[in-house]
Amino acid sequence: MSIAEPLVGLLPAPAPFSELRARTTGTVAVKGDADYEALVSPWNLAIPVRPDAVLDARTAQDVVEAVRFARRHRLVVTPQATGHGAISALVGQLLVATAGLDECVVHPEGWARVGAGVKWLRVVEAAAPYGLAPLSGSITDVGVVGYTTGGGLGPMARTYGLAIDRVRAIEVVTGDGVLRRVTPTAHPELFFGLRGGKGALGIVTAIEFDLVHQPTFYGGSLWFDGEHAAAVIERWRDWSDGLPELATTSFALFQLPAMPGVPPELAERLTLSVRYVWTGDAAEGARWFADMREAAPVILDDVSNKPYTAIDSVHTDPLDPLPAFESAAVLTGFPAEAADALLAMTGPGSASPQVLVEVRQMGGATARAGTHDSAFCSRQAAYSLLTVGIPEIPGVEDHASVVQRALGPWIGGHRLPNFTFDAGEYVDAYDEQTLARLRGAIRTYDPDGVVAIGHAFGA
Repeated sequence: MSIAEPLVGLLPAPAPFSELRARTTGTVAVKGDADYEALVSPWNLAIPVRPDAVLDARTAQDVVEAVRFARRHRLVVTPQATGHGAISALVGQLLVATAGLDECVVHPEGWARVGAGVKWLRVVEAAAPYGLAPLSGSITDVGVVGYTTGGGLGPMARTYGLAIDRVRAIEVVTGDGVLRRVTPTAHPELFFGLRGGKGALGIVTAIEFDLVHQPTFYGGSLWFDGEHAAAVIERWRDWSDGLPELATTSFALFQLPAMPGVPPELAERLTLSVRYVWTGDAAEGARWFADMREAAPVILDDVSNKPYTAIDSVHTDPLDPLPAFESAAVLTGFPAEAADALLAMTGPGSASPQVLVEVRQMGGATARAGTHDSAFCSRQAAYSLLTVGIPEIPGVEDHASVVQRALGPWIGGHRLPNFTFDAGEYVDAYDEQTLARLRGAIRTYDPDGVVAIGHAFGA
């Protein structure tokens, strides 16, 4: 099967979904049912998600029954929690909605257990009274499981590394319909592949991970007018190159519309946001950040000492679902020539249609392997590049390709699984040795190809 063709519609006759209803506690909805639309809608409204049926799973056993049902009837299954990572080519005939798996327990001694439907915000809020924090994403509205299985590059990554390096155990229903508890010593090939393999090896029902002691951080976002982008980025390049691992930073060019939640001084103009998280002493963090405050006249300064519950203020990502076309790559470096090439395509006077153009500095703890080997292959990337545009804007997809070509001399290495938006590009996130291990595990635990994303790996 080509991974470019949709996985839906492969069965010649309708599956008897009444059988699945009889075996599960959650709602089973087919096209036309009242619950169907609400259960299948992804966060990115530009991605069509139209399975034949959807199960609103309420227990891990519901997921087991769904996978076994799919295996009996030769269906392909796709899990979806928040819908942030939806890829239409990997939507099978049966969608398993895991939002109802909402267990969330934080242990004061420093670890947490959450269900597959939990978003980071619940963990952040539950951990805060103990002075603890998870290695959450750039926005806490993202699901824990999807983010973590893709690696987990968050706003404290240079200090603490990737979310996968804090995982203690994963509970997963593999394509053979078995619920397994996976640890470094129990099913080690699954523990390897589930951490970085982006769900290719099964449907995760729960995950356990260590927290860090981080009650506060010094950081936020510092905004400049786009006309100063060249000077600010030049300063950011030199400044960030010398930062210790206590700091994680990025910058983003924004073209935000006038709408609720967008400060008027940032709307309907090109602006540049420098994001900063310092995990050490606040006074020292302020001293390190002083150079950026002097880079150009500041429009808005939101960098200060904050509780970790305010971590969303760093990247200021949108909360509400919207249509988006996203394109991403990893960079081997970001010299002055790369900055010039990026600004020529997306800076002042470029007529760029992109709403967001982001460059994140990596390195630090992200470059070091965790205690246990994983399927994540992007540790040597120096920076990540992301563009986000509205599909209805003419030329936005072509322009994203032009940006990638302009940065071509510095694009290299394995792409980030969580920033892969096309099924055909998943293999680019892995080296050959890792691909071989993932394919071998897929053949062992999903011999009939029940789990949709496994098809993207050519197992």
